[in-house]
Amino acid sequence: MAGAILIGALALIGWHWIRHEQLRHRLIDVDRTPVVVAKFQLDINAADWPEFALLPGVGEVLAKRIVDDRAQRGPFKDWNDLRRVRGIGPKTFEGIKPYLLPMADLNATVGP
Repeated sequence: MAGAILIGALALIGWHWIRHEQLRHRLIDVDRTPVVVAKFQLDINAADWPEFALLPGVGEVLAKRIVDDRAQRGPFKDWNDLRRVRGIGPKTFEGIKPYLLPMADLNATVGP
């Protein structure tokens, strides 16, 4: 009886080991993984530097410069105000423009 249990246990262990080896060598089909494109837009007067750093052509240093400029000079009145930040030239500006939310009319929110 003990011999039958031992043989059965060894057979199960062998089957598990063989099955595990087969699964380990199975290829992952990454070509069929759907491409996910994340689209986002940000408010240049509310975004913090980590959000700006996600924009194309804007790294951590430039993102912090944008936030510092906004803190020192006040909110941006329109997108072109971003050009006052050192490091944002025409090419960078054109690259990030699609990721910017339309600007709110600041004059409409200011009282008489």
